Amino acid sequence: MVKNQEPVLVVMAAGMGSRFGGLKQMTPVDGEGCFIIDYSLYDAYRAGFRRVAFIIKKELEEAFRQTVGHRMERFFEVHYIYQELTRLPEGYAVPEGRQKPWGTAHAVACCRGVVDAPFAAINADDFYGRGAFEAVYRFLKESTDENAYCMAGYRLRNTLTENGSVARGVCEVENGLLTGVTERTKIFKRGENAAFTEDGETFTELSGDALVSMNFWGFTPHFLDVIWDRFPAFLDGGLRENPMKCEFYLPSVVNSELQDGRATVCLLPCDEVWHGVTYKEDLESVVSALAALHREGVYPTRLWE
Repeated sequence: MVKNQEPVLVVMAAGMGSRFGGLKQMTPVDGEGCFIIDYSLYDAYRAGFRRVAFIIKKELEEAFRQTVGHRMERFFEVHYIYQELTRLPEGYAVPEGRQKPWGTAHAVACCRGVVDAPFAAINADDFYGRGAFEAVYRFLKESTDENAYCMAGYRLRNTLTENGSVARGVCEVENGLLTGVTERTKIFKRGENAAFTEDGETFTELSGDALVSMNFWGFTPHFLDVIWDRFPAFLDGGLRENPMKCEFYLPSVVNSELQDGRATVCLLPCDEVWHGVTYKEDLESVVSALAALHREGVYPTRLWE
C-alpha cells in the first residue's frame, strides 16, 4: 500500500500494442537505447514525482523489470501492479477465448489496494512533454477535494498520425472545467483538421483545435472505487455486444461522473506536441522529434546520468 500522500505516477504498460505488433513501450527511440517511457519518467522526475507504479501483465514482468524497472529504482520508489483478465467483480467471468485486456479504466482499477495517494495516470507508450507533468503534479499536490480530478488537454492536430486512424477522447470545456468526453475510436487526419467515423463510411469533421484526452489524468484514490463500482454496468453491456474486444475506457468513467454531477475535472491545456507510436510507421517521426528536442537542449544527451 502506497500510504504516503506524495503523488504517484501510474504508468499503464499492460497493452501489447496490437496495431504496432509488439511491445511498443520497449522499442528504443534514441541513440542511447532509451524508450518513450524513459522520457515520460524523466519529465515526471523533473516535475517532482518520486513514486511510480507500473501496470503490467504478469507474464511480462521480468522483461519489463530488465528493460525499465531496475533502472528506475535508482530514482523512484517502484511498484508493480498486474492487470489480469480474471480480475473481475464477483459474478462475472472471462469469455472463453478472450485475450484482450479490459481497457484503461480496468488497468487503473487494478491499483486498488496498492495506490492510496493522489496519482497521475499515463500511457507507457506516449510522449507527453515536461509541461504536462509539471501541471498535473502541481494540481495533485494542491487539491484537497477527493472528487476533484484533472486532465492534461492537447490540441487534436498535435496528436494525429499520417499512418491511419486513432482513438481520442474529444473534450467539451466550460470555464476551464471538463463538461464531457466523447470517445471517438476512428479519427483520421485531414490537413490541419480531422474527421471521425463510426461505420467506416460516414465521416464527421473535427477541428484541429479541439481539445482531446491523451489519457494523462490526475485522480484521487477515491476514483479507484468509482471505477470498480461502474465496472459491472459496463460488463453487462459489453459482454453482450462484443465479448471478445469490448474495452472499459477511462474517459467513459470520467464522463459518467461528470454527467451525474459527482466530480469536477480541471482541464490543464498543454502546448506540447504529443508523440506516440500507434503504427510501426510512426516510429521514424518520433525518433526525429526527440532528436530535435535533444538538439534544442530540452533533454541532455544521456537522460539518466
